[in-house]
Amino acid sequence: MGHKELSSRENWESKSGKKAQIAEQNLIKAFENHFFKSDFEIIDHPAQLKNLYSQVNLSKEEEKQIYNPNIDISEKKWGVSPDFAIKNNKTQKILFGEIKRQDGWVEGKSPNAGRGNAHERLCKLFTPGLLKAYRTISKIDDQNFLPFWVVFQGDITRDPKRVREITYWFDTYKRNYFFWRPTMTDQDLIQFFEKWIKQYLL
Repeated sequence: MGHKELSSRENWESKSGKKAQIAEQNLIKAFENHFFKSDFEIIDHPAQLKNLYSQVNLSKEEEKQIYNPNIDISEKKWGVSPDFAIKNNKTQKILFGEIKRQDGWVEGKSPNAGRGNAHERLCKLFTPGLLKAYRTISKIDDQNFLPFWVVFQGDITRDPKRVREITYWFDTYKRNYFFWRPTMTDQDLIQFFEKWIKQYLL
């Protein structure tokens, strides 16, 4: 990839990153207002999972085959940082969340407008190791519900390919994701939480 292409990509990623930050803050504010003076709180980038990977002990045979820098790995923040968490301070149950803001193929745009991999990055949440950690920390043990909630925002929520793709990934776990479409308000987001999510934190 040449300098011109890299420069263009950096500009696109910078704009995309700013839009994602705005999307996160919109969600945080909506729930801060909703949870005011209640047992619930929303946490911006919770820290419980930040050291997950640094705690992994490898076999001696495995360690012989990798680079082992002379550092204290236990102090490294090698893990994951969810965008938000919703906690019931009464039951101590926690629902970890991601907000994925992405462009998409809608009216007036070409199919390649749906490029980007923000939605694909959420797939790590389905891995056995992370699922186990999320479930243990969250204290959500209902097997019919995943210990995380993903909120999608932007044109991806109306993209004919991406919506089908995401729907297929989640399969029967319909409550674990929400398409927060441009025509919707904070109230639509809150209502979905109250109707389908809150019960798992009680």
